[in-house]
Amino acid sequence: MEDSADHALISALREALGKRADPVRAAGAQAYMKSSLPSLGVRVPEVRHIAASAARDFPPASAGQLQATVLELWRSSGFREERYAAIDLTAHRLVAGDLAMLPVYEEIIRTGAWWDYADGVAGRLCGLLLAHPREMSAVLRRWSRDPQLWIRRAAITSQLKAKKATDTALLAAVIEPNMADPEFFIRKAIGWALREYAKTDPEWVSVFVARHSGELSPLSTKEALRRIAGVGQQLRTR
Repeated sequence: MEDSADHALISALREALGKRADPVRAAGAQAYMKSSLPSLGVRVPEVRHIAASAARDFPPASAGQLQATVLELWRSSGFREERYAAIDLTAHRLVAGDLAMLPVYEEIIRTGAWWDYADGVAGRLCGLLLAHPREMSAVLRRWSRDPQLWIRRAAITSQLKAKKATDTALLAAVIEPNMADPEFFIRKAIGWALREYAKTDPEWVSVFVARHSGELSPLSTKEALRRIAGVGQQLRTR
């Protein structure tokens, strides 16, 4: 028998979000996100705090119940912040590094189909990769060639928080199939992933960009080299 969602937790979370609604900010947020899903106008840090408080007040009985609660909240959300809260609930220690959460993250990315949702679970994918490198490396390599751009973006940004634990072979493997993609969100993701890793190993990033100087878009190149003094100018003058 599958675990059931904790509707008391969901109700408490929705009530707390509603109390902090800001109609003026909501209109601006919905326009900014170019979304048909309404916004409550609650700031992201507040949403995160509300989700954490709700999880403390109504502690999940199991990882399965937490997963069911996340999916119920995600699927029934009437406001964007409710979806953010669903993602925030996945930070709970019960599901940290739990490979069974992968289908949840994939559903969020595929059905959310926008950058804030894909980026919202990037850190969770990183946690799964560090805990299950063999399985997740295969998944992310497959995702990097997926027809849906948000799945590919998630593969590219999955190691943003890995720092010294970054698998550079995997990083290259998920970027290279996407270098020719004209989509802004893919090109930006490539630059972002490289820029973050440049904080740890600027030489690796410099060599990678130089090796692919005729394939990476100007946007990806600019973002990748933003924190590497002198390298960008050297490439531009070649």
